[in-house]
Amino acid sequence: MAGINKTVVVLGATGQQGGSVAAALRADGWAVRAVVRDPSSHRARSLSAVGVETVRGDLGDPESLRAAFSGAHGVFSVQPNSGQAGAAVTDEDEVRFGTTVADIAECCGVAHLVYSSTVAVGPTPTGVAHLDVKAAVEAHVRNLDIASTIIRPATFMEILVLPGMGLDRGRLHFLMSPDRVHQLIAVRDIGRIVAVVFGSPDRYAGRTMEIAGDALTGTALAEHLTRAAGRPISYSRLPETLLAQDEVLGKLAALADDGRLAGNANLDALRAEFPFLLRFDRWLAGPGARLLEEALRSTDTGFALR
Repeated sequence: MAGINKTVVVLGATGQQGGSVAAALRADGWAVRAVVRDPSSHRARSLSAVGVETVRGDLGDPESLRAAFSGAHGVFSVQPNSGQAGAAVTDEDEVRFGTTVADIAECCGVAHLVYSSTVAVGPTPTGVAHLDVKAAVEAHVRNLDIASTIIRPATFMEILVLPGMGLDRGRLHFLMSPDRVHQLIAVRDIGRIVAVVFGSPDRYAGRTMEIAGDALTGTALAEHLTRAAGRPISYSRLPETLLAQDEVLGKLAALADDGRLAGNANLDALRAEFPFLLRFDRWLAGPGARLLEEALRSTDTGFALR
């Protein structure tokens, strides 16, 4: 196996993306070192139980990162999203954390850095701060003397079944119009793609990749959800009154309309390269089944994106 006797440091391993990366790397035979704030936490102990080395560290503490990166072959870099509701980090923090991780990886002689960005990054700013900060980190990574790969995941399938998305009331609200196509990816598949990237550095170093596993209209999403739930689920765009009141949601909806947030990954090419990619219906029947069941029972009335 490609990863035997080589260590990849994973940031965010107690969260969704980092957790999926840690699991996929372990499955491929890599030694995985997770940087965690509290090694005694339940999530950190769960990582240790499956063979992941956990080390205490913090994105705001460069010395802890230097210690964690020492002797590592690779680093997977993902930062807390400054745009999340109740986020503990600012936009400036996210840029500082992302650039610091890249700088320290270079200084420590890391052979391969993989940075997780977003599909909305492009040659012009989006006007949404928590998206545009990732463009700044991307630019910094490309200017360093380190082999790097940038992935831009599409909207997580998991987001659509969060409490607060309306499934418990028989409907799904999201950013795009019912007839607009939006690309999606299962978080599990982000990890699997990253494991392939680390296993084939000559093929992936220097690449920036939009990644997705499916592309569906809002109407098609509702049809899949209806079949999986065994009850009618409708789809509608978020109310225009809400989009007008919430500046960020309004801008995100506009980005979905013009295609930047919807995603532009070449799905045929991706499926040929990564044949494990899940379509939405297969995700609902597999990794997403428990999440869907929980969402159908939820009584949360708040909108999950904000």
